[in-house]
Amino acid sequence: MRYDTLTFDCYGTLVDWQGGIAKAFADAAPTGADASPSAVLEAHAAAEPELQAGTYRSYADVLSAVARLTADRLGWSHCPDEGAFLPASLVHWRPFDDTAEALERLHTAGARMAILSNVDDDLLTGTLRHLPAVFEFSITAEQVRSYKPAPAHFDTCRARLGPSVRWLHVAQSWFHDVRPATALGIPVCWVNRTGEAPGSGGPPIAEFPTLAAVAEWLGA
Repeated sequence: MRYDTLTFDCYGTLVDWQGGIAKAFADAAPTGADASPSAVLEAHAAAEPELQAGTYRSYADVLSAVARLTADRLGWSHCPDEGAFLPASLVHWRPFDDTAEALERLHTAGARMAILSNVDDDLLTGTLRHLPAVFEFSITAEQVRSYKPAPAHFDTCRARLGPSVRWLHVAQSWFHDVRPATALGIPVCWVNRTGEAPGSGGPPIAEFPTLAAVAEWLGA
């Protein structure tokens, strides 16, 4: 293995957050309201970083507020349940098809693994029921009281791991993970599932379209 310790962002890297969000809005949409996946995801992507950048609030609260803003931008007549449908849906979001097998391969190869996620502890607990039991620990926004790209997740993890580990962070989001981790001197492997263009900052040390390809590259 090139690295003995792997940390992962969860939603977008291991779990299909775009599919989960799109389904949540489609299920909640008032009759006749626009709930096309492209419009929902565009509005969501614009709203979430803005709400995460202020004073810390729980991710469930962030998601509810994002849902209300998204519904407003989509021109919905009202937002069902004041947006609570969106955080309630998170525990039903499903892993990508390659996630479980890739994680099992890495675990069998001896990798130490953890999750660094912009989420509440209880929401992540629900998600972990859909994933193999291979993670030694998790660091959440609830624990560090901030959201990536702020450095607290990475600083906390570095303090926990110590200076001598060969650490690789594996993530999909350039904004939340690739750029800030690289700026902190942490090697990053970019899981670019949707073929996005790279942003500013970085670069990652490697880029792959799937987690399965990452596992193969790591020698698992």
